[in-house]
Amino acid sequence: MSELDLRELTGAARQRLTAGQQALAAAWRQDKHGPTLLAGRAALVDGVLQDLWTALAMPDTCALVAVGGYGRGQLYPGSDVDLLILVPDEQHTSTECAAAPQLEQLIGLLWDIGLDIGHSVRTVDHCLDEAERDITVQTSLLEARYLTGAHALYEDFEQSYNAALQPADFFKAKQLEQAERYAKFNDTPYSLEPNCKENPGGLRDLQVIQWVARAAGIGDDWKDLARAGLITAPEVRQFERVDRMLADLRIELHLLAGRREDRLLFDHQEKLAAAMGIAPTEAKRASEVLMQHYYRNAKLVTQLNLLVMQVLADRLQPAQAAAPIVIDSHFQMVRELLDVREEDIFQRLPRTILECFLLQMQRSELKGMTPRTLRALWRAQGGIDAAFRRDPTNRELFVQLFQQQHLIYPLRRMNQFDILGRYLPAFGHIVGQMQHDLFHVYTVDQHILQVMRNLRRFAMPEHAHEYPFCSRLMAGFDKRWLLYIGALFHDIAKGRGGDHSQLGKKDAARFCRDHGISGEDAELVVFLVEKH
Repeated sequence: MSELDLRELTGAARQRLTAGQQALAAAWRQDKHGPTLLAGRAALVDGVLQDLWTALAMPDTCALVAVGGYGRGQLYPGSDVDLLILVPDEQHTSTECAAAPQLEQLIGLLWDIGLDIGHSVRTVDHCLDEAERDITVQTSLLEARYLTGAHALYEDFEQSYNAALQPADFFKAKQLEQAERYAKFNDTPYSLEPNCKENPGGLRDLQVIQWVARAAGIGDDWKDLARAGLITAPEVRQFERVDRMLADLRIELHLLAGRREDRLLFDHQEKLAAAMGIAPTEAKRASEVLMQHYYRNAKLVTQLNLLVMQVLADRLQPAQAAAPIVIDSHFQMVRELLDVREEDIFQRLPRTILECFLLQMQRSELKGMTPRTLRALWRAQGGIDAAFRRDPTNRELFVQLFQQQHLIYPLRRMNQFDILGRYLPAFGHIVGQMQHDLFHVYTVDQHILQVMRNLRRFAMPEHAHEYPFCSRLMAGFDKRWLLYIGALFHDIAKGRGGDHSQLGKKDAARFCRDHGISGEDAELVVFLVEKH
């Protein structure tokens, strides 16, 4: 192809790509239908790549393959276009490949027309070797999709890859990868400028479920998981809703930034709120309303991820059957996990909702809950109503929670599953509530739980060297649980307007009165909240 012909080809492809992306963005602003934009951009790029492959007379011994998110057929406005160029086995690298000059010309042209390309040139054997060494490569290849070129070579790759794939090993590797990703973001979705893709509660938490399900041959659509008995019909609707919210937010963020940007930076939040039609309230800016929606969505994503990953673990890594150890008439222990003896126990005896968390605080051998216990808790949330909160037994149980040694992790799980916010509606209101200052780096609910965690550390001898004076004070205080309650209420009135210390003081006084905390104990709690 002559230099003039190549320039004309490049110009035409660039114009086609630009016009197509502008049309997709305009359609998005009109109907806000994320799947149409994502699939539309993937299809647009498909057509451009296929035509360029033909125009450049690429060798018929090679195949062009979409991988990663592009292979999935979901291409965000600012996302990279990840490509795999398969070459025959006798040509081990692009430098040894007879078609190397043509491949280099193709890749250069793709950059020239404005695509951000991530590409690799590999044989089938090389793909398998890299997938075995690197779970990121293995995941990217899991979503491979044929575009053009040698179809027989692609089929050879597909069959070889599927034969080598070990679903249980893949699941274990993705679990480890998720744990490392969580640690990178301090195990919280609630930082004030979260990454809507990588943070806990982001798109990755949904994708990892789909990847594992796909590797196991279950399918990668939420309805596929329901047909396999892994999730219920209501959970399908929840998955679709949280997925749509994150996808819409990421699309809007890419369009607003004019490039790939996955961080919800302060600079973008107000503009994002306006673009998504979110208005301010009397007490909150539009950006705060947006972010509270985001954090609550993220919490639901982490709940769903926890639930389904445990179900997938039981499916892919079935443990040797062990006789359950009976704890009481309602609960038992199965492989160090708390298990309900009857799945409807929370509906029949609502107080057992609090009892299950109390047991986890009292019995250190319990490392979590079985999937059916988590699902039973999920279904029972609505049972925590005004009558539940007025019940003297439940009030006594709730106070007992704060008197236990192992308090913090079960309390975080209570927040994650909306138990804490339903029992204390005032706490429910500040879940996901932002704070715009440099002192608070998390949402109000997470800040409160972090304060409680720090108080708990003051009571632990192994951490006495961190803040010796605070540890000595804590060691000399008999009723430490009163401090935890004070910490729980100290910022509970944030976001209502007015002095949150005074409003929180009233909430604390009412709580103490309702829960039988009187005299000097109640005065101390109220004093702590008022004076912070």
